[in-house]
Amino acid sequence: MEMKIKFKSVAFKWVLNVFLVIFFIILALEVIFGLFIHSYYTTEIEAKAKEYAQSFITPLRSVQFENFEAISRDYCEKFEHKDKMEVQILSKDGKVIVSTSGFSHTPISMPDFERATATDTGSFLGKSSVGEDILAQTTLLTSKEGETFGAVRWVVSLSEANKQVLFACVIAIVIGVAILAVIVFSGMYFTNSIVRPIRSVSNVSRKIAMGDFNSRIEIEANNEVGELCDSINYMASELMQAENMKNDFISSVSHELRTPLTAIRGWAETAKLSVGYDEETVIKGLDIVLRESERLHSLVEELLDFSRMRNDKLSLNMAEFNPNDILSEAAEMYRELSKQQSVELVFLPYAREVCCYGDANRIKQVFINVIDNALKYNQAGGQILIEQKCEEGCIQVTVSDTGVGIAAQDLDRVKEKFYKANKQVRGSGIGLAVADEIIKQHNGLLLIDSTEGMGTTVRIVLPVLDKKAEGEANEL
Repeated sequence: MEMKIKFKSVAFKWVLNVFLVIFFIILALEVIFGLFIHSYYTTEIEAKAKEYAQSFITPLRSVQFENFEAISRDYCEKFEHKDKMEVQILSKDGKVIVSTSGFSHTPISMPDFERATATDTGSFLGKSSVGEDILAQTTLLTSKEGETFGAVRWVVSLSEANKQVLFACVIAIVIGVAILAVIVFSGMYFTNSIVRPIRSVSNVSRKIAMGDFNSRIEIEANNEVGELCDSINYMASELMQAENMKNDFISSVSHELRTPLTAIRGWAETAKLSVGYDEETVIKGLDIVLRESERLHSLVEELLDFSRMRNDKLSLNMAEFNPNDILSEAAEMYRELSKQQSVELVFLPYAREVCCYGDANRIKQVFINVIDNALKYNQAGGQILIEQKCEEGCIQVTVSDTGVGIAAQDLDRVKEKFYKANKQVRGSGIGLAVADEIIKQHNGLLLIDSTEGMGTTVRIVLPVLDKKAEGEANEL
């Protein structure tokens, strides 16, 4: 596992912050544990020492003063736990009379005895005169009359207990260090598992920004990071597809512009050379120039409409209009051209007059675009059927053809900008995108159904103007 972490990286900061938090938590737990262990051992030793010392205190309180020293010596000699603690029998002025250790010298300092003179029992935890850690306690012995005649003092060395406490603390520290090591390594592994894909995302994003849409992130993870990588890869695929569509669009538009320009230039030169010699050729050439100019004008207007649509500046001149009249004009525009291509064009208008509210020119533009597509993608001997119906307060215009149809995988995308399902046929690829936007702005629908090899049906649905409701609103 690679464990390289930059000092300014997110991984380093995360590990450092977590490490510091865990370190101080473990440190606090170690201190608490050490204090607890020390207190536990001290309490256990004190309890046991008191129990042993009680075998001196109880009987010595009831002896006669003149027998006190002799009985004390007897008890000290019979004491069974001399290896665990020392019991000293003191006089009333604090001098050692006898001791279970056999030494009767009086220590230089006995803080516990001094405290006992005030409270009957005094304890001391600290160092002896020779620097050894001890726990000592003195209990005064009093007669029935309340007169102090001696004291019992026990002393326990804490050296062994301190070793046990130290050993336990060392074990706890080792465990704490192991926990910190595990946290650091697991944290580094975890952060690297996140940072590494992020670095890949960053590198691939830069490549995509520079135009390399074939770059992909080769990291598989079943979590949010994996979803991010999949999203970046999907974005790259979509951008590559959009780039290809853009290039195809530029190529198509260039071809669409070049073809009429070539015809205009050629026939203009021919007509110029024929002036005064062949008037029929001049007229034919001018007709072609006018027709191709109109074609150029339509293409430029389509591009301008697309630009306006992208910038939300597609203007509409709203007014009342008869969709049947507009559809008739659009159908008649393609009547002659359909005959030339041996395609039957059938128009079935709606018998009654209905009105809609919107931009008549824009709606006509939509009808022309749909009929033009039906003719472009049709074949000799085919048919185009244009129908108009009125149902449920809406006018429905249907344009059906028997052309090549649209593949199922292309059907959902034919209204996208630049998208062309059939690149062999002329067109910019933005006509349906503009038409769909125009219909949406009229609160209508543009629906496409198609079967590849059988034909396509386009339905345009527009709301009918309710003159009765409009009249009532005007009266109000």
